[in-house]
Amino acid sequence: MMVKIDNITPIISRDFNSNTYIFNDIIVDPGSSLNINYLLENIKLAGLSIDNINKIINTHCHFDHTGADEYLQKEFGLDVYLHPLDADAIIRHDDEETVASHFAASTPDIDVKIIEEGDKFYDFEVIHTPGHTHGSICLYNGQSLITGDTVFSEGSFGRTDFKTGSSIDLKKSLKKLNELDVSNLFTGHGPYVESNGNQYLALSYKNSSLLF
Repeated sequence: MMVKIDNITPIISRDFNSNTYIFNDIIVDPGSSLNINYLLENIKLAGLSIDNINKIINTHCHFDHTGADEYLQKEFGLDVYLHPLDADAIIRHDDEETVASHFAASTPDIDVKIIEEGDKFYDFEVIHTPGHTHGSICLYNGQSLITGDTVFSEGSFGRTDFKTGSSIDLKKSLKKLNELDVSNLFTGHGPYVESNGNQYLALSYKNSSLLF
């Protein structure tokens, strides 16, 4: 049985895919279409069933987070949620903005539902955190923060040189997150942080002074 922290089951990525997190009937960032078998195998290893998952929340539109959406929606009927600024890139099939072109792939062909700042999914609230992309979001339940590529462990943060990225916006988003009380930090790539997330948020915000 895989670990569960604060009702969140983490599936750590391999290769260039994003980490995936599952809570209740929601899967956050299922990864790319190159990740399907690994994802489904790890869902089973966690003692979960894909048949009990109804929703996908994507922290942003990049292919390494959203590429699996198409298979999961068409095969299992999952609803897909994105912030409207990033949903637009999916709707337009903009392979540059979704960075699908970097993976020699195509933007997933999916129906998208919209989420906005302040929306709630069980105990988790949507926080709009532009910077890595203009529609990036995090999910926060008062103890755990699912960050996508906005912030990572060890004081690092998402790059801003992709289309719609902004170092100015990212600094503001990191300041916003640094004001939260966070124990567990579930990042889009690399190791997650258990029990001392505030330390890494503070360090990431401090290091953001290096951005132009």
